[in-house]
Order: sequence, then C-alpha cells, then structure tokens
Amino acid sequence: MTILTVLILAAIALLLRLTFRLRGRGWALLIASLLAIFWLQPSMPIRNLDFWLPVLTLFLTLFAWEITASPEERLSDHNLATLAIIAGVILCVGLTRYLSVTGILTPSQPPPTWQVLAGIVLLAGLFFAMRSAKKTIPALLWIGFTLILGFFMLLKLPGLAGLTSSGLHLLMGQSTTNASALDIRWLGFSYVAFRLIHTIRDRQSGRLPQVSLQEYFIYVIFFPSFTAGPIDRIERFITDLRQPVPMTSEDLGEGAKRLAVGLFKKFVVADTLGLIALSATNASQVQGAGWTWLLLYAFTFQIYFDFSGYTDVAIGMARWLGFRLPENFNHPYLKPNLTLFWNNWHITLTQWFRAYFFNPVTRAFRSAEKPINPVFILLVTQLGTMLLIGLWHGITWNFAAWGLWHGLGLFLQNRWSNWVRPHLTTLEGRPVPKALLTGLGILLTFHYVALGWVWFALPTIHLSLTVFGKLFGG
Repeated sequence: MTILTVLILAAIALLLRLTFRLRGRGWALLIASLLAIFWLQPSMPIRNLDFWLPVLTLFLTLFAWEITASPEERLSDHNLATLAIIAGVILCVGLTRYLSVTGILTPSQPPPTWQVLAGIVLLAGLFFAMRSAKKTIPALLWIGFTLILGFFMLLKLPGLAGLTSSGLHLLMGQSTTNASALDIRWLGFSYVAFRLIHTIRDRQSGRLPQVSLQEYFIYVIFFPSFTAGPIDRIERFITDLRQPVPMTSEDLGEGAKRLAVGLFKKFVVADTLGLIALSATNASQVQGAGWTWLLLYAFTFQIYFDFSGYTDVAIGMARWLGFRLPENFNHPYLKPNLTLFWNNWHITLTQWFRAYFFNPVTRAFRSAEKPINPVFILLVTQLGTMLLIGLWHGITWNFAAWGLWHGLGLFLQNRWSNWVRPHLTTLEGRPVPKALLTGLGILLTFHYVALGWVWFALPTIHLSLTVFGKLFGG
C-alpha cells in the first residue's frame, strides 16, 4: 500500500466511527470492507483477475460460514440482507466498467456485466443450497479446510502458480509467452486463510461462537487488518463488534499515535533501509564481509520496521473504529533467547500455529500408547511448527531452510536453557553479572535471527550459502 492509500483508509475509518455510532455500524463496516478488498488488489497482467480474486475471497468466506454456522443461524432472515448487500457491492463494482476504461475501484476495467451477474447467481446459489441444511456436516468442514490449503499451495508453489497463470492467460485469450508465478497476486489471502481455518477448526472442536453472516464477513475481511494482520480470534473480535463504545479522546489520540508511528516506521525507516537491504541483486555484487554484514543488518531492521509499521497502522485504524486488535510485536530484537523472540515477533502468527499445530501434535504424541521420549517430541514439534511457518511465506527451499533454522535454534536453546538453569541460581543478588549475561543473550539471539534472514531474503540455497561465505570471510 502507498502512504496515500493508508491515509484514505484511515480517514474512512474515522468517518465511519463518527457517523455510525451504533445504528447501521455493522452495515457500514461490511460495505467499507467489501469495497476495500476490490480497491486494494494490485494490478495483474491476467485480464479481470483483480476483480475475480476478491469475488473468490467472498465465495470462500460465504462457504466457510455456511459449513460452520449452526442450522438456526443459517435460517435467520437477517442473513438475506447481508447476502443482498454483498451481491449489490459486487454488482456496483462491476458496473464501474461503464464509467472508465481503466477501472475506478479495481486497477483495471471489470469484466462484462453478464459475467458479473453470473458470479452473483453462483454466490446466491451457494447460499440457498446450504441454507436449509439441518446440521453441521463434518465432511464439509474437511472439504473447506482442504480447499483453503489447496488455494494456498496454488499461490505459494512457484511451479503450480506458473502453470495456473498460463492456464488463466489461455482462458482470457491472452498470450502465455510471459506468464509467470508472479502474475497471481491474491492480496490478503494468507490472512483470510488463517481466519477461515481458525473458524473451521474451532467448529470441529465445538468452540466456535454463533455469529451471523454479517459478523463473519466483517471479521474475515475487516479492512484495517485485511492485508497484513494481526490475526485476531473471532470470539474476541465480535465482542468489540457487538459492544461498540463511544469515541473518546483516548481512542482518537491512541489511534492517531499508532498511525503516525506506523507510517514513520514503514515509509521513512523501512523504505530507506530497503535501498541497501540484502537482496538477490546486491548479494551477488557486494564483495567484502563488512559490506555484506551492512546489507544484512539493513534487511534485519527493514523487515521489522516494515511489518511492525503496517501492524501499527492496522491497530490505529481499528482503534478509531472501536476495535482493540491484538499486538503483534513487542521489541523482539531485545529478547535474550529465541523462545522469547518468537513470543514477541508476529505474536498472533506464533499463537495461531501453537494453537492449531504445536499443541495438538504434542498432545497426540503424549497420548500415544507407547511412551515417546519428551525430547524427541519437542524436536519434532518445534521443527514441524517452524517449517510450516517458513512454508507459509512461500513453498521454496529457502523458506523451508529458514523455518528449519529457527526450529533447530529453538530446540537447542531449550536444551541449553534446561541445562544451565540450575547454575543461574548463583547469580541471584548479583545484578551486574546477571545484566551481562542477559546482554550476551540478546546479542547472540539477535545475530542468530539476523543470519536466519539470509535464507528469507534470497531466492536460492546456492546464493544464500555464497552470502554466508562472504559474511565469514569465505
């Protein structure tokens, strides 16, 4: 997003809060979020894809609600109004093709109206086909889960994404000569997928609260956090949605502060560091170890200020709308060990994987008939969790290496901490040695994380190993 985009969204958030105190607030949030997911999509070389990907987001969201909602909630007439609003927004966005040859709410001109109407009919057909189901069907929950993972793999596997791009070029009557995996940029899908999977898994475990179609859509596509998180939980989110409080000077001031801090982090600090941050281009050009370390340090701080800046912007806008989104960063580079780093870096992502992978797998191992060595369980679950976090960013060898780097680091740090803990009792009442040890832990953890960014920043294992060689004088 550009700084102008952020400022426009922030102004819309403030206007909505001041205009819709209680009555109509949900409808206003729904319409604003629906329009935002069309407007925020980037331009793509595949014709009309910047229109159809947001529509597909709405299809997936509707399907996820249908399979997770209770039979009573599906039959509520209130949901008919929500469906009408969603269909109306899609149609209005589609009709903008008659106002401009380049697109107004979408980067390019929307598709022909008959195609838009066909999409709306399919959306309504899905709604009414599932509306009268008398119970939650477990098989559909697994189908929804698999469908979301399938789309995720389609986007994150470069080879599969490239084939899909070629197929879409052919479907749209375009040349496939320059088709590539980068042609499909489904903005917001990763965070939408987390929210959808969260609700599906919570329905399977019986923990999901009952929510209306309107509430579900607002939760999934809430425009302040649509593109970069944080990953909120639906039970916490709907509490703010259902119990709005009047705008106070504290809300106004805190929201403005977080917005200002976020904009400074992203567009001043991160974008400046981006000029010299480690990349595939400069990694092969720089020679000396000193310059290579400079590039790595620049990337290390750039990715923090970029990501935490966007999070501050999301939290600030949400505060103006009456929502208190969870924090996502808490000075992670100042933590004395890797466990504390991950408890304070992209906090909601770490908590999500802990809740839906690490803890269930750990419980499964511990409940096995034959006892399994706890150390082995820890190794497998930490490596598996971090590998999945790495692959979430992209299904490539480098992201896998980054995940395994952190998984192995977490395991070794855990073993070291268990061994050294009894010996630390001698430092009680000795603040200077204790402070020195903490400082050493911060230094070592920071550099372990920084070195891990080599895998993250570069596209190939060979180039990453070359950079490691340069860093250490090879």
